[in-house]
Amino acid sequence: MATSQLDPASPPPDSAPPTTTLTTPTLSTSSPDRLGMPFDRRLILASFSSFTCGSTLGYLNTSRLASLRFRAENAHRLPISNPGWYLYHKSKNYYKLKHGVGAGMRSGFYLAAWASLFFVVEESMDVFRGTWRAGRSLTEMEGVSELDMKSVDSGVQGSRDFLSSMVAGMVTGGMWSAWNKFNVVTAARTIRLGLFAGLGYGVAQDALAWARGKTGGVVGDAESWIYRGAKNRMKKKEEEEESGDVKQKE
Repeated sequence: MATSQLDPASPPPDSAPPTTTLTTPTLSTSSPDRLGMPFDRRLILASFSSFTCGSTLGYLNTSRLASLRFRAENAHRLPISNPGWYLYHKSKNYYKLKHGVGAGMRSGFYLAAWASLFFVVEESMDVFRGTWRAGRSLTEMEGVSELDMKSVDSGVQGSRDFLSSMVAGMVTGGMWSAWNKFNVVTAARTIRLGLFAGLGYGVAQDALAWARGKTGGVVGDAESWIYRGAKNRMKKKEEEEESGDVKQKE
């Protein structure tokens, strides 16, 4: 009668299967994408938001002017009966829609184009400064593919700050001045306004990133005070669920 021996290295048959511990990813201390979103999503959101604001403001302004113009053009033939006033206001609303919708669409596309230009210039400055940190120079203008991608990534992530936003605002103001053919004094004032607007927007992004615990104020794996309470509640909930599962098994 043959007897089988158990391998001493193999676990006994009655032992529980090995448990795997899930590790939660920690926030990186390097600078993330702006607003916590990649560039394509940020560009689409900015274009949609600026188009909505531009079309709404364009429609309201143009429809108000169209209403005043309709009233002035028909001031000599105002209605004298209730049906006449009904038809008068109905025609005025059609007149407002006819001129307001088209102007609102044009204003929306116009504002979306300039907002997209700002974001494209901002991202281009981040990439240019990042590749410069990675080893790109005026004497050696090798392509980005020839550089170390880890150095490029870290350089680009470290270049996402208010400086790129400030330059983007200044460039956008200069192109706006050239598009509208402003004189030197007006162009200088517009460029200065764009510079300060980009600076304010960039500082706001940096402050938001700091508050989220992804750049300044983070040591090691420490987290921001904004998310600490939510994560503690989530950890407590997971512990309660695990303890409940253990009791059910017993």
